[in-house]
Amino acid sequence: MKNDNHDVSSALEKIKICASASWQPLLEKPLIMVGAATCGRAAGALEVKRTIMAELERLNIDANVLEVGCMGHCYAEPLVVITRPDSDFPPICYGYVTEGIASRLVQDYLGEGDPCLEYALAAMEVNDFIPTMADFPRGLIEKKIIMDYCGLIDPQNIENYLATGGYKALCSVLRQTPESIVQTMKDSGLRGRGGAGFPTGVKWETCLKADAKEKFIICNADEGDPGAFMDRTILESNPHKMIEGMIIAAYAVGAARGYVYVRAEYPLAVERIRLAVKQVREYYLLGKSILDSGFDFDIEIFQGSGAFVCGEETALIASIEGEPGIPHHRPPFPAIAGLWGKPTIIDNVKTLCYVPHIISRGADWFKSTGTPESPGTAIFALAGKVVNTGLAEVPMGTTLNQMIYDVGSGIAGGKTFKAVQIGGPSGGCLPESVLETPIDFDSLKQVGAIMGSGGMVVLDQDDCMVEIARYFLDFTQKESCGKCTFCRLGTKHMLNILENITKGKGAPGDIEKLLTLAEDIKAGSLCNLGKTAPNPVLSTIKYFRDEYDAHINEKRCPSLMCKDLIAYYILPEKCERSCDACVGSCPVEAIFSNEDRIKVINQEKCVKCDSCLLACPPQYRAVVKLSPPEEVAAREKGKK
Repeated sequence: MKNDNHDVSSALEKIKICASASWQPLLEKPLIMVGAATCGRAAGALEVKRTIMAELERLNIDANVLEVGCMGHCYAEPLVVITRPDSDFPPICYGYVTEGIASRLVQDYLGEGDPCLEYALAAMEVNDFIPTMADFPRGLIEKKIIMDYCGLIDPQNIENYLATGGYKALCSVLRQTPESIVQTMKDSGLRGRGGAGFPTGVKWETCLKADAKEKFIICNADEGDPGAFMDRTILESNPHKMIEGMIIAAYAVGAARGYVYVRAEYPLAVERIRLAVKQVREYYLLGKSILDSGFDFDIEIFQGSGAFVCGEETALIASIEGEPGIPHHRPPFPAIAGLWGKPTIIDNVKTLCYVPHIISRGADWFKSTGTPESPGTAIFALAGKVVNTGLAEVPMGTTLNQMIYDVGSGIAGGKTFKAVQIGGPSGGCLPESVLETPIDFDSLKQVGAIMGSGGMVVLDQDDCMVEIARYFLDFTQKESCGKCTFCRLGTKHMLNILENITKGKGAPGDIEKLLTLAEDIKAGSLCNLGKTAPNPVLSTIKYFRDEYDAHINEKRCPSLMCKDLIAYYILPEKCERSCDACVGSCPVEAIFSNEDRIKVINQEKCVKCDSCLLACPPQYRAVVKLSPPEEVAAREKGKK
């Protein structure tokens, strides 16, 4: 793109106006913000927005309606925030909004002045009548840096980002030397948030000093961990922050081209990144001689095909080059010889999002949050058996206990906590005894887990830890590229042993075999997929060995989860003869009435789907699960 001086001046003036603007013009009339990231859309946000628009038109109410991203309160989606300028109430965030509730909010609040507090999740500012976001237990713990404006601005409008001070950091670095920027990043102590935790400034310095005419920047948005959705949410809610960090990184190391490597399974994120890049070009913040600085840089979007191993940087590079996504030996590291053999910086979405803040506020400001060895914050995707699922950004050093019980509000259904699986499919499963462990790169390693990219799956009393280990190992084994013998065959052998154990076919010595294989795989694998794949097995054996022993020695699943080791039985003394709830719920017609009209389960036809157990009225509780299944045979024999 060739820059015209007049156009550049106009762009600078527009940036200045937007950067100094407030939300006052939007607030001259009612403002309605609808959370429409993927989590919101899955819960019905687009239908809610359509209802709001239709009601506004029907009632002839003039209001601004913005489609925003995700605040992190995914459990309460769809979320709607309404600000009414002529009301005494602050902006109110409504949760669990349906089309019917949306219609009422427009009619009652915007039409008649009733704020419908019965639907309010929280207020966005201090108010005597409605709790604020900060009043929630998680509000006392969270500190939003990356997610500061997620869910509060329109990600499809660059001027919304400019109004928050966006691209000011970029404008400032164009007047600095690359060396000074790299030094600031080194001083900040920022460690990569992709999982490895390598010092970002050191990586940038290596690339800056590399003698090459061409260099590259890659944003790794190939988020493949089951249960993880941090990068996707950021890109859907505030893509410009990542882009600004990427441009600053390029200027710091001397790169002229950049790639955003994002998986094609994230269509909304891809759509919003493409639009954001287009808008940034229109403001002369990408292309030839950015803002007449003489610095050239542009970004391309590369969609990955969903291979988990492509999260590893050398496999990712191979994928962009058109080769199979297979890791390669290091050194040389990508900062020396990466994409097409040129020096290349690969940083995660979250890592790049910190960059504008560090440039604007300084290294000391960043280090004031977190721990000395792991400064800053961490974003986690809380999933599983926790009450409030979603995203939370907390200072490094926050404990696992605080994440689960303060941020997540504890275990769903009033059940008992058993473990938390942290660090993705290659992470560790940690018990209640280590919940006071601080969340940082080093502390988690000491207890057998890894930071990973930020996935956190909470498990309760109904989860079998042997089956959990089998599930995650099955994932990593299937995602192995197959290059390393230890990873390809070793993980398969471990998986076979675990499958046998969960089917009641385990043998004495299986645990020892698993431990030996795990150490060999870690030592003999090339990349971190293989090196960390045994972690779920090692951690569950370390903390839940009694469950392995029960499966192997007693052929029993203590959690009643492994299908081959359980059976369903109807207690005749509790069965209500006139009730057919279990009969109607069975998908394979395995339940029938005997001559006494007592319900009986045909064990040969039963698929163990839990339907009868869920359908049985709570006042009867006649359906029970038993392990080992031989108990059922004994009961049936005794009954006959």
